[in-house]
Amino acid sequence: MNYLRGAAAFAVSFTMLSISVQAQEAAAPAATAEPAAAAEPAATPAAIPAVVAAPALAVAAPAPGLMLPSYTEVILTPDAEANSKKLREGHTVPMHTVFDVMHNGVVVIPKGTRGMGTVTWRTGKGAFGKSAKMEITFNELTLPNGHRLPLAGMHRQEGEGNTGAAVGAAIAVGVFGAFVTGKSAIIPNGQHLMARTNETLAYSIPAGAVIIPTAQLAPAASVAVVTPAATVAPAAAVTPAAEAPAPAAPAAGSTPTTD
Repeated sequence: MNYLRGAAAFAVSFTMLSISVQAQEAAAPAATAEPAAAAEPAATPAAIPAVVAAPALAVAAPAPGLMLPSYTEVILTPDAEANSKKLREGHTVPMHTVFDVMHNGVVVIPKGTRGMGTVTWRTGKGAFGKSAKMEITFNELTLPNGHRLPLAGMHRQEGEGNTGAAVGAAIAVGVFGAFVTGKSAIIPNGQHLMARTNETLAYSIPAGAVIIPTAQLAPAASVAVVTPAATVAPAAAVTPAAEAPAPAAPAAGSTPTTD
């Protein structure tokens, strides 16, 4: 009987020990798997390359626009002599600029730029010394880059009259004064004709050029230097002459002697 009880107790103890060992073996893989699982998130960021934002490219601000003002003076001359004897209303007169047109120290319209005018009014020379007259309206300039710049203004040219000669001829020979005529209106090459630009003109500054404000291009008026007048020395103080001593009065009772 005691033997059976001892065997039963041993069986129970062996069963409990087996259960304990199995429980420890089951817990060990779980504990081992947890650090591995925890290590995985740490490795994941290293696998993903960091993305660095590229710096934004600096864009230079555009230079402020420069404008040749409207109504800027332009000096023209005809390419060849313009003669009212050959020209009629509607005929064109080729021209070119005589000087550079500058603004802010930059040549905006160079010398020799092509231009065009049109004869808009004309009268021929007449009897009794009447001279011919002609008006030319300025049309446009054609800049070196092909841009056409409208112009404003006109020029009126009159021929030299012979009124005096016609009157003299009429007095001398009567009706023959009617055969004295005036002269044609002629604009020779080289004569300066003043036109104006009829709109603004945009232009750019060449690389490396220095902008000089137009107001500073005109030579400054010379300032007269006033030299202070020499200091006038004060007049020397005039010391009054010492008064001559008055002659002594003769002593009482004395008689003047006579030489």
